[in-house]
Amino acid sequence: MLATVRSTVQRLSLRWRVAAAFGLGLALVMTVLGVATWNLTTGYMLDQREQSTARQSEVNVDLVDKALAEHADDLDDLLTGLASGPDSSILLSRPDGWLTSGRQIDPAAVPAALLDSARNGVAARQRFTAEGIPVLAIATPVGNGDSIYVELYPLLELDRTFRYLSILLITGTVVAALFGAALGAWTSKRALRPLAALRGAASRVARGDLTTRLPHQNDPDLAPLATSFNTTTEQLEQRVRRDKRFAADVSHELRSPLTTMVNATEVMVRRQDTMHPTARKALGLLGSELHRFQRMVVDLLEISRADQEDEGPVELVDLGALVLNVLDSREGSGARVEIDEEAPLVSADRRRIDRVVTNLLDNADRYGGGAVAVTVRRHGDRARIEVDDAGSGVPPALRERIFERFARGLHAGRRDRETGSGLGLAIVADHVHRHGGTVWVEDRPGGGARFVVELPEATS
Repeated sequence: MLATVRSTVQRLSLRWRVAAAFGLGLALVMTVLGVATWNLTTGYMLDQREQSTARQSEVNVDLVDKALAEHADDLDDLLTGLASGPDSSILLSRPDGWLTSGRQIDPAAVPAALLDSARNGVAARQRFTAEGIPVLAIATPVGNGDSIYVELYPLLELDRTFRYLSILLITGTVVAALFGAALGAWTSKRALRPLAALRGAASRVARGDLTTRLPHQNDPDLAPLATSFNTTTEQLEQRVRRDKRFAADVSHELRSPLTTMVNATEVMVRRQDTMHPTARKALGLLGSELHRFQRMVVDLLEISRADQEDEGPVELVDLGALVLNVLDSREGSGARVEIDEEAPLVSADRRRIDRVVTNLLDNADRYGGGAVAVTVRRHGDRARIEVDDAGSGVPPALRERIFERFARGLHAGRRDRETGSGLGLAIVADHVHRHGGTVWVEDRPGGGARFVVELPEATS
C-alpha cells in the first residue's frame, strides 16, 4: 500500500506535489490547532457547567435534607419546585421506593456505579444519556444515609454548542487545506515559470529553431542558467551553420567534376564494344557508382538549399493538378490516379511539394516495385496525398528511421545504380514539416506500403 502511494506521488508533476505539500502542511497545522481548541474549549465549558450544577445541587440537597429531618409530608411539592426546567429530572431514593419529579425517567437508567457511590456516603457525578438526552447526574446521600438524592441536569445546549464547534473546526481545517493547496499551486506556478520558459525554448531548439534565446534574468539563481543556455544554443547554431555551409560548398564543388566524369563515362560506354570484357565490366561498375553519386550530390544540394532558405514563395497550389503534372513527366508510370472531384488547395511552395511527390514516386520505383496508385483527397481540414506501391511493405521498426538522412532501410547493404542515397525521404519529411504537415508510412490494404502526406488545407 505504501509503495502504491509513493508511486502515485512520484507520478504527479512537481507543481502538484508542491501544492499537495502546502495543503497537507496547512491541514496538519489546522488539525493540531483545532484539537487544542476543542480540548480547551470543551474542557472549560464542561468544567463551568459542572461547577454551576454542583452549587445548585448543594442548595437543593440542603433543602431535601432539612425536609427529611423534619419528616415533611410535602416532599413531592418540594421536588417539583426544585426542578430547574422541563428537561431536568429529580429522583429521591427512599427505603420505601423512588420519588420522581420533572421529566420522568426510569430510575434503572441511572448508572449503578453512581448510586453505589452515593450509598457508600460519597457524592458522585457522571455524564450519560438518559432516554435520548445527554445529562449530567449528581448523586448525593441525604437524610441518615438511607436516602439518595439524584438530580439530572440536561446538557442539550452544551451538546449543540459542541456540535457547532466541531463543524466549525472541521470546516476550517478543510478550507485551510484547500487554501493551502491553491496557494501552493499558485506559488509553484510562479516559481516554475522560468523552467517552463526553458522547456519551451529547448523544445523549439529540438524542432530546429536555433535562433531561440532565453530573456535576460535578474534573479541571481536563474541568470547563470539563462546565460549558459543562450551560449550553448548560439554555439550550436554556429556549428550547424558551418556544417550546412560546408555540405553546400562540397556538394557544389563536386557537381562540376562529377558532371565531367559522368559525360566521360558515357563516351566510354558508347565505345565499350571495342573494350576488353574485364574493362567493360569495370566501366559498368564505374557508371553505376557515378550515377548514384550524382543523385546523392543533387540531393545534398537540395537539402543544403532547404536548410538555408527560411521560406520559399508561397502560393495556392492545386494538389490534383500538381500530381498529374508530375506523373505526366514520368515515362512508363502505370499508377492509378484518384483525385477528389474538387481537388484540395494548399498554401505552399510549389517547387517543394513537386519534389515531395517526385521523391515518393522515385522511392516506390526503387524499393516498392513501382507505384500502383496515387490518391489526392480531403481528410477533415487536411489535404492528403497517398502513394501506394507493390512492394513487401515497411516493417514497423523502420517506419520512422526511413525518414532520417542516409537511412535506406532494408536496402542499406546494396550498392547499385538503382539504390538511392538515403536522402529522398529525408527531403520529403523536411519539406512537409516546413509546411506544417506530417508524413508517415503504413500498410496498404492488399499488401505493400502506403506513404501518406497530410498538409493544412488553404482557408478561403
